[in-house]
Amino acid sequence: MASLKDLRNRIASVKSTQKITSAMKMVAAAKLRRAQEQAEAARPYSERMERMLGSLAGSFAGRAGAPRLLAGTGKDETHLIVLMTSDRGLCGGFNSSLVRSARKLIGELLKEGKTVKILCVGRKGRDQIKRFYGTHIIDFIDGIGKRGIEYHEASNVAGRVIEMFGDGEFDTCTVIYNHFRSAMSQIVTHQQLVPFAVPGQEGEPAPGEDEVSAGAAGVYEYEPEEAEILEDLLPRNLGVQIFRALLENFASEQGARMTAMESATTNAGDMIDKLTLTYNRTRQAQITKELIEIISGAEAV
Repeated sequence: MASLKDLRNRIASVKSTQKITSAMKMVAAAKLRRAQEQAEAARPYSERMERMLGSLAGSFAGRAGAPRLLAGTGKDETHLIVLMTSDRGLCGGFNSSLVRSARKLIGELLKEGKTVKILCVGRKGRDQIKRFYGTHIIDFIDGIGKRGIEYHEASNVAGRVIEMFGDGEFDTCTVIYNHFRSAMSQIVTHQQLVPFAVPGQEGEPAPGEDEVSAGAAGVYEYEPEEAEILEDLLPRNLGVQIFRALLENFASEQGARMTAMESATTNAGDMIDKLTLTYNRTRQAQITKELIEIISGAEAV
């Protein structure tokens, strides 16, 4: 049985841990509010831009001279996976769910004989995925979101992807991130970035889009020609979609961290109660034992 000193040290240690987890929960909650507002504010623009480009690409389908970001390379041999995770841990299963989904997709592609390249955005994703597919990682980007997600960070990632596509390093690019639904619910999402996938091709709304808004098809008049607009907007749309994915992922990370730290704080409180009860029982047993020894000694005299 542990001594009273050991129990006191253990209780003090758990109380210190509880203070840390409680502080982390409050910090995550403060960051979550702003991150959620940014993610929700970015959705309408990215969804409507994607839908407008989808309408434009649909009218351009089958015509010669389509931009490469729309038409692709004509092959489906090399796939680039952009895996978005966090740089820090202590956020529950946030990173593990993303890596698990990425591993499943990569495994399926490799079974089909495809070549897979992985671009990791976030240190935790790289650390986990390299144990299984380390040879497929071509690069990783960290340090995004230290002071909140900014567009130039997404633009840098998009520029890297466009540069690789221009050099013929891949045929298809897919980004994997967590779509924020609530602090306790994040949805792992796969979104094809290159070639541009026309949303709702199979009658389904785009990611994060409801059925009503998806069904409200717009009619557009284009000036100048469609090809010129696509050449300019497709790279910009790539940056917008990556920016949105980063915002959704950051909000999901803060929600997952807040939930995990809340559970950790509650568990620490339960452990403190159990240790305190054990400490009081042990202390009472020692007092009783000492009293018995005193009484026994007095009777012997």
